[in-house]
Amino acid sequence: MSTTKELQEVVRERYGRAALRVKSGAGGCCAPAPATKRCCGDAAVDACDPITANLYDAAQAGDVPQAALQASLGCGNPTALAELRPGETVLDLGSGGGIDVLLSARRVGPAGKAYGLDMTDEMLALARENQRASGLGNVEFLKGEIENIPLPDASVDVIISNCVINLSGDKDRVLREAFRVLRPGGRLAVSDVVVRGEVPAAVRRSLELWAGCVAGALSEADYRGKLAAAGFTDIAIEVTRVYRGQDARDILSAEGLDHESLAQEVDGKFVAAFIRARK
Repeated sequence: MSTTKELQEVVRERYGRAALRVKSGAGGCCAPAPATKRCCGDAAVDACDPITANLYDAAQAGDVPQAALQASLGCGNPTALAELRPGETVLDLGSGGGIDVLLSARRVGPAGKAYGLDMTDEMLALARENQRASGLGNVEFLKGEIENIPLPDASVDVIISNCVINLSGDKDRVLREAFRVLRPGGRLAVSDVVVRGEVPAAVRRSLELWAGCVAGALSEADYRGKLAAAGFTDIAIEVTRVYRGQDARDILSAEGLDHESLAQEVDGKFVAAFIRARK
C-alpha cells in the first residue's frame, strides 16, 4: 500500500503538469487539440475525460476566466449545489485552478470570503492569475495539504471540494480537519467519486489511478462511516453521474491495464456524488 506522502507526490506532479499545460496555451481537459490529454491522467485520447467533462453551464463558464475553466479537474459542481449564502466564508479543499473558489466568491458576495487550499505551486500560481483576471477581492489562495488545513478552528461556514478527498491517502484525517475548521452548524458540501460494489484489485493497485480520480474512491457506506466518525451529522449522498464501461475503457487502456475485461467489471460501479453533512 502506498503511503500518503507517495500519493501526494503523484497527485502534485500530475496536477502541476496540468496547470503548466493550461498556462502554455495547450488547453485543458477538453481542449480540441490532436493530443488532448485527460485531466486525471496523461494518455492522449480523442474525447473529453468522462469524469471531468461538462460540469459547468454556460452562465457559470462565463463568470470565470477561460484558464480557470480549462484547469478544472473535478467530477462535479459543488458550487451549484452547496446553497451558498451572502456573507458566508467558504473553503475549497484542493482548489486547483480556482474555478470553484471564484464561483463561490461571487455567491457569497463582498461581505463573504472564499478560500482555496492547494499543495501544488503551479496550480496556486494559475489560480492567483485567474483571481486577478476575475477582479474579485474576496478570494485568498493558501498553500497547504488538505490533511493539515492552515486555518484556525471554527473559522469557515462551508467546505466544498471537487473530486479531491478521494485522492488523499488519509481520508479520516481530511474529514477530521474539515470538521475542526467548520463553525458549529457549518456545512460540508463536496463532490467526489464513490464506488459501488467490489472493484478489481488491478484498479486498486494502480498508483497512477489515484491521480485518475477513481482508484481512491470510497464506498458509500465507508464514506458515511468516516463522516460520522469525524463528528458529522445529517449525512446525505446524492449520485450525480454514473460512469459506464465505455468511460472506464479509455482510462484503463491508458494505464496499460486489461481494459476490455476490466471495463465490464467496473461498469456502473464508479459514480460521481454530491455529499452533504453538517457539524
